[in-house]
Amino acid sequence: MAGTPTRLRTRENGETRTNSEQNTESSEDTTSQQTCGECGGDLTRDNGEIVCEDCGLVTSENRIDRGPEWRAFNQQEREEKSRVGAPTTDKLHDKGLSTNIDWQNRDASGTPLSKSKQEQMDRLREWNTRSKTATSADRTKQTGLAEVQRMASALGLPEHVEETACVMLKQCVTQDLMRGRSIEGMATACITLAARQCNCPRQPGDVYSVSRLQDPSRVDSDIRYVARELGVEAAPADPREYIPGYVDALDVDDPVAVRETAVDMLDTAENENLHSGRAPTAIAAAAVYSATVIHIEGITQVDVAQSTDASAVTIGKRYPEILNAYGVPQSA
Repeated sequence: MAGTPTRLRTRENGETRTNSEQNTESSEDTTSQQTCGECGGDLTRDNGEIVCEDCGLVTSENRIDRGPEWRAFNQQEREEKSRVGAPTTDKLHDKGLSTNIDWQNRDASGTPLSKSKQEQMDRLREWNTRSKTATSADRTKQTGLAEVQRMASALGLPEHVEETACVMLKQCVTQDLMRGRSIEGMATACITLAARQCNCPRQPGDVYSVSRLQDPSRVDSDIRYVARELGVEAAPADPREYIPGYVDALDVDDPVAVRETAVDMLDTAENENLHSGRAPTAIAAAAVYSATVIHIEGITQVDVAQSTDASAVTIGKRYPEILNAYGVPQSA
């Protein structure tokens, strides 16, 4: 009968719904339940399909193929047929959204350009390059991000740490925190904070060795400044993170035993609150030296100091405290 709404059985609670009522429910809940014709179980919409939750029967399929319409059988064909660029990344000042003009002076059909056209393309390339860093902020970002990537590569940091440092540096430029401070110093501060935040700390000496700073003493000031202004909550590095590297740098007969003993000593030192107010690298170095003393490895304080960021004097002051707490009495 004309004008009468078609009634459909939704099989939800056994009720009958009109088309208009169904559309209202569908707009409110796109995963409205229905009943499976095979087992009577509930149906649910999942990734473009209507599937039974109990038996897995696919009652309706309307999947959208989001892949390319072309086929490629090797990397070269994929690069030639692909019409999209690389994914955006925070490691570039413009997130990689800018375009480049090909250096080959040929048109789309491969025909060489005329002399006048080549000169025109050269000018366009020059202006295209200038447009990418039109402002001083863009130029600062570009230089700083390049420094962050260079240091991250030299330190062997994973990609997520590198991207975190790049985001920090961009925020520093955006919030005008770079004024009066060197790009190298701020890049070093961002790398250090990102490594701490991602639980991949590096020794200060390693960071200084790959930085281009003339005066590394200012790094601590830059780190505190960036952490305060950006609200970065980077807890001090865990001394345990330094133990494996310190032990590997020493010529010990049983590195596994020394490493395990040093970690146990750190646990004891923390329980006795001996780490409070002390540099993590110093506590770690003292624990490693204390472990070599117990295992009679013949390692001196100078040997440990040369392979760590702690001085022999600091190690000499800290290791008696650690040994006493560990139950090996020593004279202070």
